[in-house]
Amino acid sequence: MSGAPYDDRPGPSGGTVQPTRPPVLAGWALAGLVLGALLRPVAERIDGTAPLVSWAQPLGLLLVAAIVGGTAWMTHRAIQVRRERLDPQRAVNRLVLARACAYAGSLVGGGYLGYALAWLGDASPLADDRVVRSGLGALGGLLTVVASLLLERACRVRSDDPAN
Repeated sequence: MSGAPYDDRPGPSGGTVQPTRPPVLAGWALAGLVLGALLRPVAERIDGTAPLVSWAQPLGLLLVAAIVGGTAWMTHRAIQVRRERLDPQRAVNRLVLARACAYAGSLVGGGYLGYALAWLGDASPLADDRVVRSGLGALGGLLTVVASLLLERACRVRSDDPAN
């Protein structure tokens, strides 16, 4: 990695940190979708009942999205607007957080979406609750991915930064 926390240009060492690629996120989301759709039949076969989705689960994902989004906003303001230098260790920590949350958000969001799709058209009494709560979980996963990508983008060093 070059001396800059996040830079698209090759540095003196020749290494750079590349942005998260959308096909990788789509792959994680697809894996989550398949696992989420399989969760219901596998759980019913093993335990006789499918897992419940409480309100805490999707709200927790929305909280993670809000925290990562707030961190992205503060980082953007510091680096891009006020032109402050971010400590390299802090910048790397934020990049790691952004990348991990993007992958986890896409996997978990896809899982909730798959679980919601597995309940569509079912006449059981709790099917509608599971669809709504799982759908909200999928939305929380999507918002986590968006906030993570914004945080990753906020860590970029300005091209007119004299320290580069």
